[in-house]
Amino acid sequence: MRRVVVTGMGVITPIGNSVEEFWAGIKAEKVGINPIQNFDTTEYKAKLSADVKDFDPKKYMDVKSVRRMDRFSQFAVAAAKQAMEDAGIDMEKENPYRVGISIGSGVGSLMGIEREYDKMLEKGPNRISPITAPLVLGNMAAANVSIQFGIHGKCIDVVTACATGTNSIGEAFRSIKYGETEVMLAGGVDSSISRFGVAAFQALTALTDSEDPYQASIPFDKRRNGFVTGEGAGVLVLEELNHALERGAHIYAEIAGYGATSDANHITSPMEDGECAAKAMEAAMEEAGMKPEEIQYINAHGTSTVYNDLFETRAIKKAFGDYAYRVKINSTKSMIGHLFGAGGAVELVTCIKSINEGYIHPTVGLKEDDPECDLDYTKGHGVSMEVNAAISNSLGFGGHNASILVKKYMG
Repeated sequence: MRRVVVTGMGVITPIGNSVEEFWAGIKAEKVGINPIQNFDTTEYKAKLSADVKDFDPKKYMDVKSVRRMDRFSQFAVAAAKQAMEDAGIDMEKENPYRVGISIGSGVGSLMGIEREYDKMLEKGPNRISPITAPLVLGNMAAANVSIQFGIHGKCIDVVTACATGTNSIGEAFRSIKYGETEVMLAGGVDSSISRFGVAAFQALTALTDSEDPYQASIPFDKRRNGFVTGEGAGVLVLEELNHALERGAHIYAEIAGYGATSDANHITSPMEDGECAAKAMEAAMEEAGMKPEEIQYINAHGTSTVYNDLFETRAIKKAFGDYAYRVKINSTKSMIGHLFGAGGAVELVTCIKSINEGYIHPTVGLKEDDPECDLDYTKGHGVSMEVNAAISNSLGFGGHNASILVKKYMG
């Protein structure tokens, strides 16, 4: 089987608009949560969001392209450009049909839909933008990346709610592993901090009503009562090993395993016993030929909802057995909120940086232990330690479970 490595990374996040800024924010335990700025929240219980700050799309594309993309597509192009430059990918030297894209968006542009719908109600159906459809459709993030960089290989938009980013990377991994492509731009993106989006998740009682940014997204804490909606993008360059070696690319890590399952249980609640999420982790380890004892770190889905954190804890115990109490676990969402489709991709970047730098960040804000969430969630402060292999978990509404296993590249 062909081996798959990561040679480039790019992110747009609430705590930094590059991998360097993001990682510096992670190490500083920076919380990117703030009062919602996009609309008046007077009638909303949810008051907080995790917004991307100081994003200027013109740094990444021309003005004409900016006008033809909604915010989520701009994020995707920006993160993809960072990743391609980081990897040193020169499309003039590549067969464009052997380079592909797997960048998913969980919801597309809810803000764009709201904006044009309001315009339609106020001014009539003939006054909405003629490019409304391509502005808001979820696949346009991947499509715009393809257009911007002249990539002619497979171009797909995997949509599995909050598991979108991880499934997108997993499917890109498969595409290279089985010879369909040599290079894949893979990841996820979302920007849906909108009136309707927040109202919809609030109606599900999925969002926290905390007004304290530092006590809002607190995964595994017994006080947790919902997640904070966020936005951002994460894109990684995945590459067939020999292709990367032949062009002298820097290799960050190796993707070694991928597991995906479905709870087939409930539209929002994960499986209570964690069985199906455990199977996704087990599948990733089996494909990688690794045992639980060889994994030092799990970046949990860790949304800060009562059920997710509890059921994911049970899943880790099922997959790892007694070793579950010895593996380090954390939730990056404690700092950046829930980025929906982008979450899994940004969290995999976190895993890779942890492997490269030997540092596991704390679950920021975790102070009061939940007796039923009794694993090592890296409470208090980050830990400097050797990390040879890590698993990133994502769980999506509808019962989607996805796990990626990434390990140190050893040649």
